[in-house]
Amino acid sequence: MKILAIDPGDKRIGVAISDPTGTIARPLCIIKHQARKLDAERIVEIAKNEGVALIVVGQALDANGDVGHQARKSQRLADCLRSKTGLTVVLWDESGTTRAALQSRIELGVSRKKRRGHLDDLAASILLQDYLIVNENSVKEAKVDDEQS
Repeated sequence: MKILAIDPGDKRIGVAISDPTGTIARPLCIIKHQARKLDAERIVEIAKNEGVALIVVGQALDANGDVGHQARKSQRLADCLRSKTGLTVVLWDESGTTRAALQSRIELGVSRKKRRGHLDDLAASILLQDYLIVNENSVKEAKVDDEQS
C-alpha cells in the first residue's frame, strides 16, 4: 500500500511517498502553496497518479500537544482533501520534522551553503517514515487486504 505524506507550509508544501510495501518513505516533490483548494487539487492529482491508498497530512502541534494556528490550517487542508477524494486522509504530528531534516543534512556532511535549500520534501519523508514505523502492523494488514482483493 503506497502512502502519500504532506508537510504543509505557508510558502511550500513538501510531498513524500512510500514504497508499495509501505515500509520506506522518500521525498517526492515540493508544491508551491497557492490556495487551499488549489493545493488540495494538486495533491489529489499526485495521489491519483502515484496510486496511493492513504494521505497523511502533517499537523504541527504546540509544545503541549495542543492544536494551534498552524495545526488548524493542516486540519482545513485535510478536510479539503477529504472532500475531493475518496481516499482516507489522516493527520499526524509533524513537530520537529524540519529540524530533523536539517540535522540529517548536517550528518550527511552537506555544506552550510547547500543546507539552506528547501527541506519541505525531506521533512515530509521524515513525517511519513515516522507514521510508517508507528503504524507498521496496520500498514502491513492493509497491504494483505489489498492483495486479497
